[in-house]
Formats: sequence, C-alpha cells, structure tokens
Amino acid sequence: MAEKMDETRNGAYSQPLSFAYDSKKLEDDIHCLGLKIKQHEDNIKYLRQQVHRLDDSILDMQVALGKYHSSSTHRMENKDLSHVGSEEEMVEHILAHENSAAGTLFQLKACHESHASHLAWMKDVVGVVATLGNVEDDNLSRLLSEYLGTEKMLAVVCKTHNCVKALEAYDKEGFISKTSGLHELGASIERPLDGRFLAICLENLRPFVGNFVVNDPQRRLDIVKPRLPNGETPPGFLGFAVNMINIDKSNLYFVTSSGRGLRETLFYSLFSRLQVYRTREEMLRALPFMTDAALSLDGGIMRGAGMFCLGKGKDVVLRFPKNSGRSSLPKEYFETETAMKEEKWKKERLSEDIRREQIVLDQVKFNYEIKKQEFVKYLAESSSHSTQHQLQSERERLTPRS
Repeated sequence: MAEKMDETRNGAYSQPLSFAYDSKKLEDDIHCLGLKIKQHEDNIKYLRQQVHRLDDSILDMQVALGKYHSSSTHRMENKDLSHVGSEEEMVEHILAHENSAAGTLFQLKACHESHASHLAWMKDVVGVVATLGNVEDDNLSRLLSEYLGTEKMLAVVCKTHNCVKALEAYDKEGFISKTSGLHELGASIERPLDGRFLAICLENLRPFVGNFVVNDPQRRLDIVKPRLPNGETPPGFLGFAVNMINIDKSNLYFVTSSGRGLRETLFYSLFSRLQVYRTREEMLRALPFMTDAALSLDGGIMRGAGMFCLGKGKDVVLRFPKNSGRSSLPKEYFETETAMKEEKWKKERLSEDIRREQIVLDQVKFNYEIKKQEFVKYLAESSSHSTQHQLQSERERLTPRS
C-alpha cells in the first residue's frame, strides 16, 4: 500500500513538469506564428507602398504623353497619312473573316468594347499578328505575309498560358464549350467562330538568345550574318526578316512577365533566321551559307533546306501595314512611353508578389488559429486532470493506513 502511494505521489509530481513542458512548447509555437504573421503583414504593407509610388509615377507619365499628343495634332495634320489608309484596310480585311477569332476580337474592340472589358483574360490579349508590326515597303509586306500565311497572320497573340486557356474551354466529353471564352463572345455579337484558329502564347515561346544591335531604337537582334569564305556577306543579302519588321515602341519592352518584347519572342518565333535577298538568283547562289529559310524580293521563297516554293503566288490581301507615322513624335515621347511601360511592368510584378504574400499570410493565420485552439483545449484538459489528481491525493491522504 505504501509503494502504491509513493507511485501516486511520483506521478502527481511529474504531472506539473509535463504540463509545463507542453504548455511552453505550445506558447512558443503560437509566438513564432505571431511573428510570421507580423512579417508577412509588413511585407504586404511595403509592397503596397511601392505600388502606390508606381501609380503616381505612371499617372505623371500619362499626363506628359497626353500633352505630347495634343501638341502634335496640328503637326500630324500636315504629314503624309497614307499609313492610316493602310492600317484601316488591314483592319477591314481582318473583319472580312467574319467567323475568325481575329475578326471577332476586332469587332469587339470596334463596337462592343464594354462587353468584353469585364473579362480578366482580355487584358493579356496583345493583339493579332497582322497588327503588331509594319514594314517600309509594300512588296516586302506582301512577301512576308505570304511566307507566314493567313492562319499565322490572323493568330491571336496572348501574354500568358492562362489567357490561351481562357480563349476556349471544353465540356466533360471534350467538345468545345460555346458558352465560354471567345466562342461565347462571338455568339453574343452574332459572329460565331467556325473552324480552327491559332493562338500564340508569348511566355511559352523560346526567345532569341543573344544580344541586340547596339544603340538601335528598334532593338533589332544581333544575328550573325552569313559569310563567304572571304569574310564578305553573300551578294544580294539584305538582312533578316525578323529585323525588317518595325514594331511599335510600346511593344519593344516589357510585354512578357520576364520583360521581353515582341521582336525576340513573337517575331523571332515566326521568322527565326529567315534571310532576305534582292533576287532569286542571288538567293540560290547563297544556298551553301543558309542555316534556315530565305526569300527574295522578286518572289523566291525557300521554307527550309531543300524546300522550294515554285509557281506563282496568290495575291496576298492580308498584309502587314506600311510604317506608321508615329515616328513624327519627338524622341522624348518614346522615352517616356518606354519608361511608363517599365513602371507598369514593375507594378504587375509587385501585384503578383502581394498575391503570393497574401496566400502565405492567410495560411499562417489559419495555422495560428488552429494552434491557439489546441492551446486552449490543452489548458482545459490539463486543468481537469489536475483537479482529478488533487481529489485522488486528498482521498488517499484521508484513507487510514493499515
């Protein structure tokens, strides 16, 4: 009986020690989670301050650009506006493809912009290939457009893979859903999509790896030129098609989340190292020095090693427009526009950081509440056990010893 009472006393003595240890561990866990909550809240506060700073900067730049536009209106009235007709004709040709994705997007932009503005994925639609570049010469425009073909010229260009997925959804049987994405929008404006269409995702393309031509405002790619054994370029070589496309300066930088522009992503993917020659004869003489496709200004086209396009090509209706008159704007305008593009790009990255921090913060807060509930429950159970031990000890104390 005495041994049993000693064991009881030892057990009663160890209980407070065990309780103190477990209680301290729970308190430490709660304290640690509280510190993490504070850290993530501070991070979000700092990131939001940076976003507000960028918002102010972007607004100032927008005001500056607006002043440039108003002051240049009179000058533009006296300029050659033939490019406007070229662009308008190109848009008309796109709209003529009534059941195409490109035609639907332009119809939405022209007459139903508010109808699609509430869709989050629309902000990641960069445009249609035919509208994203222009050239200096009608003949070159015709050749480059023929080389790409109508399907690629009408391709919808998206910044992200999520945008591409939003264009088209499928039901459980794998059939195209007509009640979502571009199909729903097309049906809502009585331009239902028919047939396939090409969508290009910039973030999934393999970009050009290399440098840009130094001090080139168009950020042309510094591609190694073909060389004869004597070190000279082949006669008639004019350059690479990817560098003959003029790109709106707002699309030269920060189009993708990694900061890349359209030349090193979209147009490099479309044209790669396509060489341009003055004549077909000069192009054929340069065959040993070609690593990719080639074309000539008199209509010759090679689509790769050993692949010659023969016969007379059809007249291409859908072409890249002639070079825009935007170059009449002062240099400072484009510098401001590029800077604003960079600020917007930084803002997007900060917004993504805020979303990630918020997800982590929500999870830490959830863990904090769970741990706090465990602690309260543990205190209640420990208090109950302590009371029971005290009663047990009191009964044993009052029990007469034999």
